[in-house]
Amino acid sequence: METRHDDFALGLPKAELHLHLEGTLEPSLMFGLAERNGVRLPYDSIDQARAAYDFNDLQSFLGLYYAGCAVLITEQDFYDLTWAYLSRAAQENIRHVEPFFDPQTHTSRGIAFGTVIAGILHALEDGEALLGISWRLIMCFLRDMPVQSALDTLETSRLYRSKIAGVGLDSAEVGYPPALFCGVFQMAAEMGYRRVAHAGEEGPATYITDALDLLGAERIDHGVRCLDDPSVVDRLIRNRIPLTVCPLSNVRLHVVDRAEDHPLRRLMDAGLIVTINSDDPAYFGGYLTENYTTMADALGLSHKDLADLARASFAASWLAPERMNMLLAEVDAYVEAYRHL
Repeated sequence: METRHDDFALGLPKAELHLHLEGTLEPSLMFGLAERNGVRLPYDSIDQARAAYDFNDLQSFLGLYYAGCAVLITEQDFYDLTWAYLSRAAQENIRHVEPFFDPQTHTSRGIAFGTVIAGILHALEDGEALLGISWRLIMCFLRDMPVQSALDTLETSRLYRSKIAGVGLDSAEVGYPPALFCGVFQMAAEMGYRRVAHAGEEGPATYITDALDLLGAERIDHGVRCLDDPSVVDRLIRNRIPLTVCPLSNVRLHVVDRAEDHPLRRLMDAGLIVTINSDDPAYFGGYLTENYTTMADALGLSHKDLADLARASFAASWLAPERMNMLLAEVDAYVEAYRHL
């Protein structure tokens, strides 16, 4: 007999490939940083702030998201933000992370790029040394900001090229097609960055094709709209392009109405490489394990299905083969141990 999904998913070794560090800012940490930095918040209490983490769509969510970032000012703030996520990740047996950070969110407020990345990198390095969590850092461009801002950010990143694995494209999707950022991503490719892009969340399936053709994306973040176009599905399968799907995010942002309506099962059955991720968990009401368990309960996924999703998370990562194989073996050992409980 299978044990409860939450018990199984919690201990299951897994990777997270679609996680915005700024989206892990819990109200309690927000209040602590606001007090430390003398930032006045529009909330009287942590409970009131948590109640305000309510929104109707992607754009209204982004308004809250950017407002919360106002408390992130010093290197220590970015360290504390990242360390809080890594501590939670260790409790959920997340063994590898490839988090996003949005430098433009902070440089536009007068916070130096170096301040942002120094705190993040220090925490990631401590997380690897103390918690055993490996990492690859991804710098995202905000698609609803001017292209020149992205180019300036890319140029600044040269100083930290050895610490940043790749670049991505995020924020409001509708009205900001991948084509706008062709030049930015071409320059990033010339600098040796790997490339991913948010596409096919609220935007159409054609944005997925454009992300592949125009940006050179090797993973598609979200991508659930691929099911609107069988030719896009066929291409993703043929070229083995992974999708970093975020179920609870899709429910909260009304990409789907209910967890039971989520296309995860259909994506898996179609033969796509699918991974589960938490996106902005402080705002969407669930970290990685809760995304696993919610989908298991809503869609009738088995422990084998969850283990396959965990394997896909490592296979779709940018890990070196040796560590990838070690972590895949951990999944197999974990599943085998459960058979004997």
